[in-house]
Amino acid sequence: MAKIRSKDTKPEWIVRRYLYSRGYRYRKNVKGLPGTPDIVLRKYGIVIFIHGCFWHGHEVDGHIPHSNVDFWRKKIERNKQRDEHNKEALKKMGWKVMTVWECQLKSAVREKTLLEVEYWINHSYLERF
Repeated sequence: MAKIRSKDTKPEWIVRRYLYSRGYRYRKNVKGLPGTPDIVLRKYGIVIFIHGCFWHGHEVDGHIPHSNVDFWRKKIERNKQRDEHNKEALKKMGWKVMTVWECQLKSAVREKTLLEVEYWINHSYLERF
């Protein structure tokens, strides 16, 4: 588990590469914002978190290991609470927050997810103006 990276993961790389190819410019892993968002689109007022299903307790795809169940349940629950706290803090600062789950970037549904991300970015930008 120690080899699991928190930055520049493959799911992050997929989303960033898609956004860059479509002309969006962003900053990555901005430490000055709550939760250190994976992608920050300042021009659009949007932050994007790319969450792993296991580490952030995705109800659809996450699971608890069979060994040391109590530890993992508490850890994942703390992660979920921290994520909610960070999202609320960002919303109070005026950012729009989007979460992309790792399972949404599997090859079968990747294109649909990336198109939805782009639609959401454009839609929220047009709402602002």
